Amino acid sequence: MARDSVGVIFGKTGTHDFSFAVPDSTLVKRTDYVKVWHESDGWTLAQVMSMTRSSDDFKLDQAADAAGGAKMESPNSKLVAEATVIGGRDQEGLLRSPRTPFSPGDKVFIADHGLIRSTLGLSHGEVNMGLLEGHDIKVSLEMNSLIQKHCSILAKTGSGKSYTAGVILEEVLERDVPLLIIDPHGEYSSLKEPGTDNARDLYSKFGISPRGYGSQVTVYTPANKVLNKDADKVFRLDGMNLSAKDLMQILPDEKSNNHQGLLYEAISMIKAEKEFYVLDDIIFEVGNNKSKLKWNVISSLESLREADILSDHPTTIEELFAPGRASIIDMKGVSPQFQGMIVAKLCSDLFEARKMGEAPPGMLVVEEAHNFCPERGFDKTVSTEILRTIASEGRKFGLGLMVISQRPARIDKNVLSQCNTQIIMKVTNPNDLKAISKGLEGISSEVEEELKRLPPGVAMLVSNDIERPVLVDIRVRKSKHGGESATISRSAAVRHQAPAKPARTTQKQTPMPVPRKETTVQKREGGGLFKKVFGSGK
Repeated sequence: MARDSVGVIFGKTGTHDFSFAVPDSTLVKRTDYVKVWHESDGWTLAQVMSMTRSSDDFKLDQAADAAGGAKMESPNSKLVAEATVIGGRDQEGLLRSPRTPFSPGDKVFIADHGLIRSTLGLSHGEVNMGLLEGHDIKVSLEMNSLIQKHCSILAKTGSGKSYTAGVILEEVLERDVPLLIIDPHGEYSSLKEPGTDNARDLYSKFGISPRGYGSQVTVYTPANKVLNKDADKVFRLDGMNLSAKDLMQILPDEKSNNHQGLLYEAISMIKAEKEFYVLDDIIFEVGNNKSKLKWNVISSLESLREADILSDHPTTIEELFAPGRASIIDMKGVSPQFQGMIVAKLCSDLFEARKMGEAPPGMLVVEEAHNFCPERGFDKTVSTEILRTIASEGRKFGLGLMVISQRPARIDKNVLSQCNTQIIMKVTNPNDLKAISKGLEGISSEVEEELKRLPPGVAMLVSNDIERPVLVDIRVRKSKHGGESATISRSAAVRHQAPAKPARTTQKQTPMPVPRKETTVQKREGGGLFKKVFGSGK
């Protein structure tokens, strides 16, 4: 056998796959890239998809004797690898597969890095994702394609989906692309802080350095700074001159046409008397209506008022979506009911602003996407429709979408199918695997099996920029990761055990002062969330 050869093709061969005998198990392993010389196409790239070992000399009765403790000689075994043909580049740079099969007896060699890069299309792009699994080959994606054609990150809990999302967000921030991040659990505020020196070896491996993005990241809370101490600012929606359509979109409960008609009637009467009005005015006018339906409407309006999400000093799109800035909407302390409402209103206003050219091109990031755009049959939220619209039409207007989820089967299939870049980490749930294989291009049954075995930190990357799905060792984050699980141990539980309750005493206790109730004006002056881009008079 020629030097550096790792095997020889044998048996029946085709243009898409072949088998080759491997003399030594240390020479090649599953998922390795190999090359074979083709008589008309030259060096052709292939990938080892499976390996089997067998022995014709080791019979059943011998195995039974060995199982019983009998001394046996090591059987002579044969190692066979199955490879899938990827192809090679022609003179025009197009990927071509051979039109005629390889010949039995052709020698197989380990592919060199240059052939792997050029054939798979790994040699271009600005977004550094990491290294090709098992190789020192950098894997990059093109920024425009990643953002404008949408991206999904799918994985089971603990496989590294939020970590991988943080890697992409760092790359996007460094290129001054606006980011708006819907963060239900407060995982992404750690982008502000640089990573620790504990990962020095990993930084060296990937050729990067720790970095924080504190000057570019602002954390907003739709709740308040008492509930969310890490927030920089409060986020509020525009509460001035709300129309019936606005209210139907942001009310926490689904309303009937009769409820909508009642709102239209009340607001029409207010407009006849006032140029500017607020939610309290609408509640008062609905209360004057003689219909029994008014009580359901009043209940919903009062729930909206108590959430304190509306303000006459709202947060503007211009503030949230600016070049080189990342705005994180941290939903800690906000009920799921109101989270969907906030996402619906926020995304609608962002999309309208982008269509009118009043906001720059950028990316919308939705963590736990299955909660905000669930598949039919699982749930229904007010934010589903606008996310579908952004997924299908956003690329026309330069608004990209990244959806992140641990339950691919529960994400709206219309949203998922629009993501041309898929980053898939370990997935084991059969329903999730089925949803991935149906909704995403380039996923076969062999790939599904591979997804079940992926170690943490390794992702399967499917992209239009890359010729076939590849495994990527995701690079270390430059900033601190904020999605680690809490450490639970017996010693930790003892250290954090609640202090014993004090003994009862008959001494009169000084009552806690009752905070003075703020007026509506004082509440509104406490900060704002979101100024409507349209119809606000500004």
